[in-house]
Amino acid sequence: MSAGPELPRRRFLKVLAGTAGALVVGVGYAETRLPVPPAMLGDDFGRLGAYVRIDRDGNVLIGARDPDTGTGTATSLPRIIAEELDADWTRVTVVQLGLGVEAKNGKPVWTYGHQRSGTGDSIPAAWADLRQAGALARWLITQAAARRLGIAADRLRCEAGMVVTPDGRRFPYGSLVEAASKIDPPNAPLPLKPPQRYTLIGQPAGDVDARNIVTGQTRYALDAHYADALVAVLAQCPWPDGSLASIETASALAVKGVAKVMPINPEPDVPPGETAIAPAVAVLAENTWAALRGLAELKLEWKPGPASAGEDSGKLEAQALALLDTDSAPTTRVRDEGDLKAASRKAARRVEATYVQPWLAHATPEPMNCLVRLDKDQATLVVPTQAPKQAWAVVQRLTGLAPDRIAIEVPRVGGGYGRRLDHDYVAEAVMLAKAVDKPVRLMWTREQGLTHDYYRSGTVHKIKAIIGRKRRVIGWEQRMASASALTGRGVAADRLWTSEVAADQLPAGLVPAYRNDWYSLASGMPRGLFRGEPHVTNAFAVESFIDEIAHTLRENPLDTRLRLLGEPRQLALPGGGMLDVGRLLNVLKLVTDRIEWKNWLHNVNGMGVACWHIDGAYVAHAIEAAVHGEKLEIVRVVCAVDVGRVINPLGLQGQVAGATLDALSNALDPAITFKNGQVQQQNFKDYPLASMDQLPDDVEVILVPNDRAPTGASFLAMPTAAPALANAIFRASAVRIRRLPMMKELLRLL
Repeated sequence: MSAGPELPRRRFLKVLAGTAGALVVGVGYAETRLPVPPAMLGDDFGRLGAYVRIDRDGNVLIGARDPDTGTGTATSLPRIIAEELDADWTRVTVVQLGLGVEAKNGKPVWTYGHQRSGTGDSIPAAWADLRQAGALARWLITQAAARRLGIAADRLRCEAGMVVTPDGRRFPYGSLVEAASKIDPPNAPLPLKPPQRYTLIGQPAGDVDARNIVTGQTRYALDAHYADALVAVLAQCPWPDGSLASIETASALAVKGVAKVMPINPEPDVPPGETAIAPAVAVLAENTWAALRGLAELKLEWKPGPASAGEDSGKLEAQALALLDTDSAPTTRVRDEGDLKAASRKAARRVEATYVQPWLAHATPEPMNCLVRLDKDQATLVVPTQAPKQAWAVVQRLTGLAPDRIAIEVPRVGGGYGRRLDHDYVAEAVMLAKAVDKPVRLMWTREQGLTHDYYRSGTVHKIKAIIGRKRRVIGWEQRMASASALTGRGVAADRLWTSEVAADQLPAGLVPAYRNDWYSLASGMPRGLFRGEPHVTNAFAVESFIDEIAHTLRENPLDTRLRLLGEPRQLALPGGGMLDVGRLLNVLKLVTDRIEWKNWLHNVNGMGVACWHIDGAYVAHAIEAAVHGEKLEIVRVVCAVDVGRVINPLGLQGQVAGATLDALSNALDPAITFKNGQVQQQNFKDYPLASMDQLPDDVEVILVPNDRAPTGASFLAMPTAAPALANAIFRASAVRIRRLPMMKELLRLL
């Protein structure tokens, strides 16, 4: 085994011979104990972190490094490697990799590089460094064939798991792997395939886990167990900063199978998401039934804490409205360009509106859970997480173990939406395992998931537009108030706005005078990152407001948008990157053409449109809706996305459709409210997700062909769905939705 082509962060691709002469290409710094699935390496597992294993029978195993929370990374990332390998995809098996961590001078070194999901950067990161793994395996196979056949390697070609000679003879990879595993890899990066030779990238592929999911064979973290593990369930304090006033445990301990009842508390001065979310009492038992019965027998009294006792979502909204109506200095001036006063002097018309959006919960299908075993010098966990490195940090802090003595396995995850970027449930499981000196399987209930979440803050937006001559928007002033998701997480005070608003969001850069201010709300309610933020709440306000400008000007809202965007051009963004107005115009044109926007004026139903951009990707929605009495019908939904090169069109189509439905569901009915510091919603009966009857029968997805480097897309379709629907509702009913949840507001105004 020797070092080969260099990857970012000083990682090196390495090669070894696996079981029965298999060729294994992986990554590592030195001889280490990485948590590599044995299937990848056979009797050599532990020697390096593997990306690719090719067996003598021609079967190929490829490791997927990022957790798959439903975003399709278990399919798309291996296909990036398989493309460079020229593998036969029908003979590829994907293996989910655990966290790759080594120890170097007592510090962790992340062997696999990027291991994070649901944040929109899995594909760009993989595109940057995983292709070399496939290219190295293909190079070794080709070299082995060249030496055996006495033919120069550059005269051979590879296709579908075969090396092909100039005279057409074909040699399966499996027949060459033993020889290939003995060849030293090159020290320099290898040339990558030209796009015109792609056979997998850009071609549709079903999700590698789909069959197991629909047949119930997928194993989630909840399915993992140790025979000697205790099941732990919690009774949590209703107030995050509250405390236990009294407890009676005799009845709980009398339940057959209950082993222990013990309190756990958040550690002081530890950031949210890294310790218990609230004080709790744990019941540990031999099985789930006994644990839940014991929990029901507990007699507890809690008392509120000083920060959350008086929390009231209604009062917080009133504070936000009052704050935005004053001329008080904002917490942060996010962006300020041009001269608003000068623009005001040229005003022909003015438009102003306020938009209110509620607090939301993540509502993951799979509740929080964690299986942990703590041995003398080793921790082993099975965790449904979006960020294994952050889970590792929690375990390391609580156990003090060396970096490479913490193994984290990440099975398929039942939804993340940002909730599993926090690891309070991991901390709770480790605390309990340390206390009882036995393996622990912690399980939350659905109710706990809703009442003890890191919520998306409610937001209030107030926007003013100045309209000059020729109907041009010459001034734009936007104010937003919210409680930052980053408070208490070690983020500098002058950066707390970054979880709430994007400095480059529309229409920044398109209006001569533009100002965007953020006002901080103080709240003791837990907050965290949320799917699609900070774009979703801002896009709803901005894209709804542009529709209001169009109505004020008595014109087609598409014309208003086209005039605001202007000619195709590229605008440098202050934070780096470019806004390609031409690509944004293109997705707008695609959806309006598909939905036949030409009929906007005379259609008996209403049509709405919205567009947005996120980190070099572009999206637009056009929606047709009808209002029948008190019933809303979403007749048709069209979404176009431009994400650069598409790795898996079928997977991207699913991501766009899923994000659209998720965004519509979040907008229609659910809202988290709290009084006296206690969340009022308990389960889906009072936090309703959209039913199939409320959602469209289909989401028509248009993928823009593009050969630019791929961008992320897991939440790209989230920001524009709700404003497009709200704009369609206005056209259908003359009811302007400025407050979510949408159905409650619609029924109030009809």
